[in-house]
Amino acid sequence: MPHPVPAPPAYRDTAPPPHSFTPAPDPSMSWSASAGTPGRERPVVSFGEPEGYDERGRGLSLAGRVAPRTALAAACMVLGLGLIGGAVTGGWIIDDGGDAGAATSFSSAAGLWHNVPVDELFPRTVQGTGAGPGGADRTWTRIAVAPAGGCSDAFDPLLRKALAPVGCQRLIRATYTDATQSYVTTVGLLFTKADPVGMTALAKRFTDERLDRRTDLLPSPYAAKGTAAERFGPHQRASWTISVLTDAPVVAYAVSGWADGRTVDTPQPAADAEASGATTAAAQAGLGNEAEGLADRIERRLRQNIAGPATEKPS
Repeated sequence: MPHPVPAPPAYRDTAPPPHSFTPAPDPSMSWSASAGTPGRERPVVSFGEPEGYDERGRGLSLAGRVAPRTALAAACMVLGLGLIGGAVTGGWIIDDGGDAGAATSFSSAAGLWHNVPVDELFPRTVQGTGAGPGGADRTWTRIAVAPAGGCSDAFDPLLRKALAPVGCQRLIRATYTDATQSYVTTVGLLFTKADPVGMTALAKRFTDERLDRRTDLLPSPYAAKGTAAERFGPHQRASWTISVLTDAPVVAYAVSGWADGRTVDTPQPAADAEASGATTAAAQAGLGNEAEGLADRIERRLRQNIAGPATEKPS
């Protein structure tokens, strides 16, 4: 029987530590590993079968030795690719879900004007904590709700033209007064026929061309007879704000004025009327805060209903 020849040492996956400069002992030299060292015990020798031979001492072919290792490596590679593929697929699923959720929210918002009760979108009382000049609190009381309708008489001609690309599905409006009944504010929600791309384009145009600052593009007030707002006409508009939403097919706005019917020569955008140091009559009276504060809170109510659509019947 031929003397067994030890198999060559396996390759390392990583390099030895940088501080080690002495190679590991060759297994074939294990008999002399302690040679020349007085007092050391003789090494323990194991007579297990050397690698590369079967139980009868016959040498295995190269294919017999490599195949198991190759199979193991292939299995590891398949497993790794599976994990990577799963992670990528998981990312796609998450992204698709987010897009689908946004699309669903956008489409569901289009029907809120008839799916949600009036009191949900335009509460009878709106609290404006810190909404007044200097952070003063405000309380608004709803005094009139306009029937849902079209947009023909709700905007100045040029504003109606600017809004035309997104269409007019339905317009809902309500008018509020402050606690002293000194001011009146009409707030409106225009539900458009546009998709997200159309709303984004309109919002960009309003921003780029500053259409929300032009005094010839104002929303009209709702002057309900028999209320504090019955003298609130086009010439009584003192301040206003317009917001084009991109996550819902809605344009939100508010326009404010005095309840006593006084006329205003030059209305002022709410953002300018709220600015520090503004000295116009609208700014001094806080009418910019009235328009901005009420519009902001009605827009919040809208978003709350988009996040969790109401199931109640319209009132």
